[in-house]
Amino acid sequence: MSQIHIEVSDVINAPQDAIYAVIADYRGSHNDILPKAYFKRMTVVQGGQGAGTVADVAMEVMGKKFDYHLIVSEPEPGRVLAETDEAAGIFTTFTLEPLDGGQRTRVTIASDMRLSGGFVGFMERLMNPSITRRIYREELHNLEAYMQQKTELVAYPQA
Repeated sequence: MSQIHIEVSDVINAPQDAIYAVIADYRGSHNDILPKAYFKRMTVVQGGQGAGTVADVAMEVMGKKFDYHLIVSEPEPGRVLAETDEAAGIFTTFTLEPLDGGQRTRVTIASDMRLSGGFVGFMERLMNPSITRRIYREELHNLEAYMQQKTELVAYPQA
């Protein structure tokens, strides 16, 4: 069986450590940035903070339902967080690169996906990249909005 690689990057106006904290928090903020149109449920089974977290995720894309059992690791703590579902053949990383003296961060979401055989695999190769990129762009947009809101709350605390 073959694989495809899909990745999307964007620059977020926030420091690397603040963004990493959001992505690594599976019981809270990570769930807040997931595109709700696709991610129907995320249940933390074990852990919840970075490496060692196990989460079950239910997705729906183009009317088709998918269930994933994610194992989270941190190949480079503070810089790279990975989610793996061996059974589904999906390996996703979130890679953070500081920019502008640490004021901004390039965030890259990348996935390697195992394809099915035959005609189904042909269709996956044709459709999955554009759909996955759309989902990742929305997730990065949600992350930017989340970080902006967090910055505004710190700058202008509510009375």
